Amino acid sequence: MAKWLVGKLEEIDVKGSRTLKVDELEIAVFRLTNGEVLAVENRCPHKNGKLSEGMVCGTKVHCPLHDWKIDLRSGKVQEPDEGCITTFETEIDSESGLLYVTV
Repeated sequence: MAKWLVGKLEEIDVKGSRTLKVDELEIAVFRLTNGEVLAVENRCPHKNGKLSEGMVCGTKVHCPLHDWKIDLRSGKVQEPDEGCITTFETEIDSESGLLYVTV
C-alpha cells in the first residue's frame, strides 16, 4: 500500500469532489458536510458512470447516469440495486492540511 497526495483539503468544496489517477485506477475523493473525507473508485458498478460527477447527499453519492445511490463509507449500492465498489482510506495532515489517499 502507498499514500498518494490529493492536494490541500481546503481546495475541495463541501459536497464537492476531486479525482486522483493511480495507474489505470481512478479514485473519487469527496468532502462531506460533516467534515469527513471519503474516497471510492470513480465508477458506478452499473454502467461505469463517473461518481465524481454525481450529487452527494449525506454519505451517499448518486450516479449521474442512472441515479444509483452508493454509500461512500462501505461502497455498497443501495437496494433494490446491487453492487459494490472499492473504498480507500483517507488521511489529512493536521499541520499542513494536505490530504492523502492510501491505495
